[in-house]
Amino acid sequence: MQRMTKGEHPSASLRLQALIDRARELGPIAMAVVHPVDEPSLSGAADAAKAGLIKPLFVGPEDKIRRAAKDAQIDLAGIEIISTPHSHAAAERAVELVREGRAQSIMKGALHTDGVLAPVVDKTKGLRTARRMSHVFVLDAPQAERLLFVSDAAINIAPTLDELKDIVQNAIDMARATGVETPRVAILSAVETVTAKLPSTLNAAALCKMADRGQITGGVLDGPLAFDNAISKEAAETKHIVSPVAGAAEVLIVPDLISGNVLVKELDYLAGAEAAGLVVGARAPIALTSRADTPFERVASAALAVLFHHWSGLAERGA
Repeated sequence: MQRMTKGEHPSASLRLQALIDRARELGPIAMAVVHPVDEPSLSGAADAAKAGLIKPLFVGPEDKIRRAAKDAQIDLAGIEIISTPHSHAAAERAVELVREGRAQSIMKGALHTDGVLAPVVDKTKGLRTARRMSHVFVLDAPQAERLLFVSDAAINIAPTLDELKDIVQNAIDMARATGVETPRVAILSAVETVTAKLPSTLNAAALCKMADRGQITGGVLDGPLAFDNAISKEAAETKHIVSPVAGAAEVLIVPDLISGNVLVKELDYLAGAEAAGLVVGARAPIALTSRADTPFERVASAALAVLFHHWSGLAERGA
């Protein structure tokens, strides 16, 4: 089956484009691009730089970077290259650049996600905070009435309740960074009732009570909710669910990585969604771009990093 062509629907990408425009107004941030030795990673960063979102620092083997840029006809004029012997050293150097204050964000290049995150999670030299790191996809699906924030579909495989608490808080923060004042958060499961047979429903109920007690802040939670009644008012009304979240959710918290990954790729390949994404919970936002990402999606991910960087700075200052 062929992937649905994106951009065919009149509203496709407009919401992500609005985020790119908003990020551009804030000014570029320095972004360490790890091991950009192929055309997709080079062009994604170059496009984001041309869009006025980032000042890229290409970190990796200089000869490979220059060779790939020549093959892809990408002009490296004005872009600083920080040479390292291999991809692992590039990831370590990118983390150092953040710790030194030379970079405010990291973008994954032509290496595996584990290779980027290994030095990030180092207990002594990494970028850990008190909160667990998680990934948030931001999707513009043509038939959706709003942007959807899906987490976690890329890092945490089978999160515990404590880990889910951080995943929810990270997703709320990401939504707020994009301008959603009070995100409506749906904790997803297969059913809407709490049952011991489905542990995900117990976690959903506990997360909602955590929000009631101030352990999770900044959003409105409800769950368990199935996907249909989380995003469709008609589905919620049919099942007689009375909730400020049901049918109007912006944030969708999945019970595990597999269900989240399937959901995101369904929306991407069958519904024509555009998907950007970001790892949050570290000392700097991290864009985990993929070879399958379109150039637009790579630029949108860079825009998310800009928005989150500026929002988190304001939040730290209490603004």
